[in-house]
Parts: sequence; structure tokens; C-alpha cells
Amino acid sequence: MVLTENLHVKPESNMVSGTLPMSCISNGEPENNAHKKSYQIQHHGLKRKHGGTCGSPSYDDADVGELMQRILSNAADNADSNMQPDVVSKKAKQQKDMTLQDIYNNQGLFEDDDDEDTDWEPVQKNVEIKKWFCTNCTMVNFGDDVHCDICGEHKESGIVRRGFFASPFSQDSGVIEVESKVQDYCSQTSFSKSSTALGFDERMLLHSEVEMKPCPHPERPDRLRAIAASLSAAGIFPGRCNPISAREITLEELQRVHSLEHIEAVELKSIHSCCFTADTYANEHSACAARLAAGLCADLASEIFSERATNGFALVRPPGHHAGVRQAMGFCLHNNAAVAALAAQAAGAKKVLILDWDVHHGNGTQEIFEHNKSVLYISLHRHEGGKFYPGTGAANEVGTKDGEGYCVNIPWSRGGVGDGDYLFAFQHIVVPIASEFAPDFTIISAGFDAARGDPLGCCDVTPAGYARMTHILNTLSDGKLLVILEGGYNLRSISTSAVEVIKVLLGESSVCQVVNSLPSKAGLRTVLEVLKIQMKFWPTLESSFTELQSQWGMYLLQNPKKQPKKRERLEAPRWWKWGRKMLLYRFLNKCHVKSRGC
Repeated sequence: MVLTENLHVKPESNMVSGTLPMSCISNGEPENNAHKKSYQIQHHGLKRKHGGTCGSPSYDDADVGELMQRILSNAADNADSNMQPDVVSKKAKQQKDMTLQDIYNNQGLFEDDDDEDTDWEPVQKNVEIKKWFCTNCTMVNFGDDVHCDICGEHKESGIVRRGFFASPFSQDSGVIEVESKVQDYCSQTSFSKSSTALGFDERMLLHSEVEMKPCPHPERPDRLRAIAASLSAAGIFPGRCNPISAREITLEELQRVHSLEHIEAVELKSIHSCCFTADTYANEHSACAARLAAGLCADLASEIFSERATNGFALVRPPGHHAGVRQAMGFCLHNNAAVAALAAQAAGAKKVLILDWDVHHGNGTQEIFEHNKSVLYISLHRHEGGKFYPGTGAANEVGTKDGEGYCVNIPWSRGGVGDGDYLFAFQHIVVPIASEFAPDFTIISAGFDAARGDPLGCCDVTPAGYARMTHILNTLSDGKLLVILEGGYNLRSISTSAVEVIKVLLGESSVCQVVNSLPSKAGLRTVLEVLKIQMKFWPTLESSFTELQSQWGMYLLQNPKKQPKKRERLEAPRWWKWGRKMLLYRFLNKCHVKSRGC
């Protein structure tokens, strides 16, 4: 290159060097590809005459200008032979107007085909980082590891096709292994005859995102597929549950819950495949799926209350407990639990209990029934002072007007709450209030996003915990119980939990056992806070509040004792230890000699 032929390299002199990819096309033309050669151009030794470097020529400003003009001229001559005339003229004009700073900032303009140039370095290729999303929990993963960093599920596990019987640690291996697991599972459980109805329709799987975004939406069709596959593999459905035929809810039935404007908005946005909110999508099948889900819930409620079925499970989507009178939000379009409650009342039920254990507060259900004392709404959810979605559901939200006291919110102050906290709240709040209310019909808004492993809920409820809560609620209202699927976004967690719940509906005793039955300190505080508020409306809670305060009051006041840090002893060097002993030996020896002399 001309530049290195005319300038001497001095390692001790101040210089700037860089390695940049070359580009021989200018004026808006695309750059060459990444495999183009690059050159390292070093600027050094350019000093004024009074500051010249020893052993190298010195330059003034005029010399620099002349030198750079010659460099540009030579570089242009080498490049112009391979360029079109119009491109050459444009490039020459651009180079003529360049300053020294421009030349440094555009080193790519210098191109030389001299293969013997020792400054040549290959351009480093861009390193492509592999990214994939977990089928089970939708979380993003990087690299070649085949197991999810969050849930541990294999990249190609059969959770969607085989349900929770598929191994989470290996690729889907086929039917034989799964069938053997189903056989072992069935041999460990005792079956009893029951009439449990189950509502499901494949058309609800058509509700999905129009445009697949980089990260999969957590409320996806695979949620129903995984649960259905688990039920099929366990021989529960089809087999032991009675299916009911699906129908779309009528406009008249929907208007008992939602405004006409809301119903029309769902239909319109579905036609145009518009989003309701940033997290609530719709496609051409969404309105139909929402009508089917609501229709199944209404019919299940009627079937159960009229005793044509003992109980039931609504395997439906989109979920509903965030949908209010006038708005769709939080993945929810129509409020399925509210539709079912009013359908039960239309069939003859006077009082209905809705127990919502979804990790998010059912703000839509609360809004719909906040004035209605014939429907008792109890919700256990993360709240954290209103910082957790949707921000509603504080303990002091108790209903309004005639419905005051018929809204019971149990707001957890942090994540990580588990079986012990939920069962403790059931024992001291849910069961006493529900028993005094004495419902004719019970509905569970069963979101499984408080389950262990859920990416959104981040709590620790186990399938055994859900089974235990279902068993408790099944003792109310003469067993007339409808469970409606709400949230839950870890496929293995929701499918395992749903199967355990349905087993309780079938009259089976759960194989899983609750391990931790004690509440956390944060959970205990929440229970006491709710009791203090709700005992104004439910007098039976007063004795429980007093008893808990006397038993657990000191526990709440206790601060964890800080273990005193042990002072680290400095180990003295061995030579110092021996030297100290030598001094002591000499001192004692001298004393011994003096004593003998006396």
C-alpha cells in the first residue's frame, strides 16, 4: 500500500489503528459482503517539523495535504479499473472533498489488491446466537442446550401430544413408552363410578395470534392440547367423563353479563383480527371460540344444578375472569364464570359461590357482581400493594351497596406462596365464610398459574394442593361443583393439576400428598388482615381472628436472629510461632538459672 511505503512505523510514537471492513461502492450503494478483505491502516509519524520523530521524515501541513492527495489518487486508480465510469466519477468527486478526519473515519475507501500486504486480516464473521422458545413454558433460551433453563423441559418433548406422561428430559420417543406409563398410573389408582361432565370443543383451538411474534403468547392453543392429551392418556376423557355437546352462547344470555357495546366490540375486532389490548389478541375465530366457551359453561351449570350431572369441568378458552361489563382484557373476552353463575340461578340456584384461585385477581368477575349479594366472590391472588397485574383486589375491596361484604379478597403480598398459605386461608377464611353463606351452587375459576413452575405466577402451589382445595369445596352445596379453566401457562403444571382436580370430581382420593401445610409469615399476615376486615360482615370470623392473634402474634413479632459472625483468627506464620516459643523457652531458662544461683 502507498501509505505504508511512505510512512515509517515507530512503536513508541502516538498512533491510532483500526480494522474495518472495506467498501468500494459509495453514494448510497450497498456495501460489499462480509467476506470482503479488510486492511489495517496505521497513522503515525505525522509530526510537525519542530516535533519530528528521530529516524523518520517530518511533515508540515502542506506535506500532509500533498501526501494524502497522492494516496487518494493512487487508491482511486487501483479501484477505478473495476468500476463503471459513472461510479468512478462519483467516487473521485467524493474523495476530493474529504478531509483528513473523513479519511480516517472512512478507511473502507482504501482498497488494494496486493495479496502480499502483511497488514491484511480476514473480516470476523458475525457470530449467530441460537435462540429457541420452550414448548412447555414459552421462555426464551440461548445456545445449543436442549433443555429449558427455566423449567428443564426438553426442546422437543412430547408434552403437547402426550401430556404430562411424556418425559420432560428426552425427545418424544413414541407411543409405547407413554402407554406403559399410563398402565402403571392406572394400576395405582382406584376408580369409582361417578357422573362428571366435561365440556370441550376443538374449535376453541382456532383462537390464536394472527401474527406469530418472536416470543410465543402464553395463552396459546397448546394449553388445551396438553390437558386433553393428559386426560386421554390417563383414560379419563374420553372414557370416564361424560362429554356434553357444545353450543354458542346467545346474545340474550351474554347481555345478562356484558354490555351490548362490549359484545359487538368482540365480534367486530374478531372480524378485523384486531387486538383489544397489548396482551389480548383476536383473530377471525376468536369471537366464535369465546361464544363456545361461554355456552359450554352455561350448559354445564344447568346440567349440574338440575342433577343431570354430579359435577363438571369446563376445558375452555379464551379465559374469562378479567372480562368486565364493558371491556376485554388480560387474555379474556367473555366472562365464563359469570355466565355460568347466572345460568345456575336461571336453573333455580338462589345463592352461588365463585372461588377464584387464579394467581391474578378476577377484576371482571368482581365488577360484575360487586352489587349482588346473591353471588359471593372469593379470590386468592398475588397483589403486592397493587403492583401485580391487574392491580385490583385489595383486602378492603368488599363490594358496594347491597353487595357489601360479599366480595372477599385474599391478596398475597409476595410471590412464592404455596400449599401451606392457600390451605391456611381456606381453613380460616374461605370455609367459615362459605359455610355461613351456604351456597346452592359452587364455581371454581381454576387458573393454574399459581402452580409451581408457572412463568407468570411464580408461586408454589402443587397438584396435591389444588386437589385438596377442590376436595374442600366439593363438600359445599351438596357437591354441585363446576370447575372452569382460567389461566395457567406451564403446560406440564396445568395438565398435571387439571388431572388431579378432575380425579377429585370423579370421587378418587389423590395419590399426591401436601407436604408443607404451614403458612409463611407473609401469608399469615395477609390472613389476619383479611379477617380483621371481613369479621365486620361475617361475625363467625371474630373468634378465629382472636385465636390466631394469640397463637401466632408472637411469631409475627419475632425477627429472625442474626447469627453473630465468627471473628476470623489470623494464622501466624510458622516461623513467628517458633520464634515466640523460643523466646519463652529462653525466658524460662534464664529464670531457672537465676533461681538455682540463689
